[in-house]
Amino acid sequence: MSWLDDAADDDDDLEFDESSVRVRPNPKANRPRTKRRPAHADAQIARVLGVDRGRYTVLVDEDGPDERRVLATRARELRKQPIVNGDRARVVGDLSGAEGTLGRIVGIEERTSLLRRSADDTDQVERVIVANADQMLIVVAAADPEPRPRLVDRYLVAAYDAGIHPILCVTKTDLADPAEFLATFAGLDLTIVLRRSADVPI
Repeated sequence: MSWLDDAADDDDDLEFDESSVRVRPNPKANRPRTKRRPAHADAQIARVLGVDRGRYTVLVDEDGPDERRVLATRARELRKQPIVNGDRARVVGDLSGAEGTLGRIVGIEERTSLLRRSADDTDQVERVIVANADQMLIVVAAADPEPRPRLVDRYLVAAYDAGIHPILCVTKTDLADPAEFLATFAGLDLTIVLRRSADVPI
């Protein structure tokens, strides 16, 4: 007979209930972590103007009397969500815009449009370029250099896919007639602007 058999018999005689559980004390008296996030009812809507190494320049009170630029960072729960130029972000914290202050982006509003760059051989991940854009301006020259219709095709497909209205601006029309080039895009919902070399830049 083994002493292990005696130990097993002793365990069978013991009775346990909930009061036998030892609870680790909480000296800091803090609440346990939870996945529930605050609602941030006081968050303001700001437009993302720039992204630079984890810092976001946002425009608070856009087109309002107190319009100002604020530097912000993203909340931890948004670490896997891309934030791009044009996004309408919900921002909390110090939104005064004073030097040394930092706000925090806690949410992204629903996007009306999304311009993306498809994955290719050098970059296998689809990249988001800009959000909430209404128009895309495509600028090509009628000559010097010669226009590239296939490249313009790619821009137009990206614009239509994103729900953005494209505008094709052809410059240097005094050097060459763009009629043959523009005939390629006949029938498309496309705004065309013609400029000469001497015209004032757009």
